[in-house]
Amino acid sequence: MPATAFWVDGPSQGSLREVALSEPRSGDAVVRTLVTGISRGTESIVFRGEVPATERDRMRAPFQAGDLPGPVVYGYLNVGVVESGPAGLAGRTVFTLFPHQSRFVVPASEVSVVPDAVPPRRAVLAGAVETAVNILWDAAPLVGDRVSVVGAGMIGCAVARLAAGIPGADVVLVDVDPAKAEVAEGLGVAFAPPDGAPSDRDLVIHTSGSGEGLQLAIDSVATEGEVIEASWFGDRPVSLHLGGAFHSRRLTLRSSQVGMVSPRRRGTRTTRDRLAFALELLRDPVFDLLLTGESSWRELPTVMAAISDGSAPGLCHTIDWSDA
Repeated sequence: MPATAFWVDGPSQGSLREVALSEPRSGDAVVRTLVTGISRGTESIVFRGEVPATERDRMRAPFQAGDLPGPVVYGYLNVGVVESGPAGLAGRTVFTLFPHQSRFVVPASEVSVVPDAVPPRRAVLAGAVETAVNILWDAAPLVGDRVSVVGAGMIGCAVARLAAGIPGADVVLVDVDPAKAEVAEGLGVAFAPPDGAPSDRDLVIHTSGSGEGLQLAIDSVATEGEVIEASWFGDRPVSLHLGGAFHSRRLTLRSSQVGMVSPRRRGTRTTRDRLAFALELLRDPVFDLLLTGESSWRELPTVMAAISDGSAPGLCHTIDWSDA
């Protein structure tokens, strides 16, 4: 069975190629892709060839073809319909951590059924919401906490929306783009530009992918507060000012990454549990605010180039594969 896949051929170069699918075996599912989502931060780093050599194995996508830095088929936000597979799966809409490809064969254990109340396009956000869940498991905010999220991208917005559900939490989304104020309002949180970011926050979560954003997070947190770093910088160096009151205020800077379940929940939750939870959370229609662009699969090379060079701003850009 032929399929079409998006390949990163080299730094800032991509193309669509026909690929052959393997014959499905017992226990496999054949999935026809409906829509994929572009994870702006990580996929832009991959597209530009900025994954450090030391991280190429750790940064492999679950069903990646080829090796980083390329040529490689990369991605992990795929929603499709099962064309054939074990009883009970055929005809179901499923989320899979699969790259941008029109059809694929995977073990049925690797697909997650999308709840009927969640539209396929919204379901591509499962990866972002799953990441937000893990960040909040790492951060462990308390009732009534003052929480800032620096960076109103797809991940930051998902974190802010979930944090806003904590009783008494004062959540502020901070971003350089004043247009994000409208998104913040829709998510039910406050908004501030960097020069208006509140100080003395109990917890600051950084998702902007910029050194300036991380410095602002450090400067915004209260004495003995904690900054959770959820951005990934690839091979770009980051300079920070850790002199002054950083030590006397006893600040904590800690990383969060979705590759493993947070240690706080690792004994009681699997990655499948976490993803299933994220899909249930997507019953909330407010997450549609994070879907800000849509293109045909035929435009994917051009769209990925525009996203990676910053000329196509937005949150989650989705790719329509329905006629592939």
